[in-house]
Amino acid sequence: MSAMPDGELPERLAKVRAAMAQAAERARRDPNSVRLIAVSKTIPAATVRLALEAGVTDLGENRVQEAQQKIPALAALPARWHLIGHLQSNKVGKALQLFAVIHSIDTVELATLISRRHLARQSEPVTVLFEVNIAGKASKQGFTAEWLIAAAPSLAALPGLRPVGLMTVAPAVTDPEDVRPAFRHLRELRTRLTDVFGAEFQELSMGMSHDYGVAIEEGATMVRIGTAIFGARA
Repeated sequence: MSAMPDGELPERLAKVRAAMAQAAERARRDPNSVRLIAVSKTIPAATVRLALEAGVTDLGENRVQEAQQKIPALAALPARWHLIGHLQSNKVGKALQLFAVIHSIDTVELATLISRRHLARQSEPVTVLFEVNIAGKASKQGFTAEWLIAAAPSLAALPGLRPVGLMTVAPAVTDPEDVRPAFRHLRELRTRLTDVFGAEFQELSMGMSHDYGVAIEEGATMVRIGTAIFGARA
């Protein structure tokens, strides 16, 4: 399938924002409590520019290598860039230069490496979320809930990290209701870990184009939406 014409982008963005607001209202939440991250992986910089001009403030990329080309090309426009894909250890240095938030901390070793790189750079703490493999599938990246609970004290003690919450990629399903229990589980896990990481540990990055309504109803504070904004990728 080909991507949509760029002229449709503002309309699609408006529909997504309206649906987000409706989901928040169903859950008796403030719609402003949910941040939209437009997932721009494989989308050319010219189209991403249109999204920024239409009011998008947060963008998500999966690969450091792609972001190295795209982010400098859009540097003149205000944007907050999120790394939402797996981070390889040899890309940590570049990721710290490019991204404001890293959602995909999936091992203690990766968190430790980021902490060490931060100390060498002597910069502001790195805002991170811990990725949870909520379905427990071997093919997925992330901590299991039990592993993260056990590792939490060590992670909280790492200097230079600012842990703000949890991220998950829900299983692909036909009916979004089928992933509601997974989103609820992530919310409960975040509540349990707040005692370890502190009051700032409030973010839940969950929900994509096919299930973000359910994710918001279950407490998502960040939704990562690509296809519903940019159209199907080639």
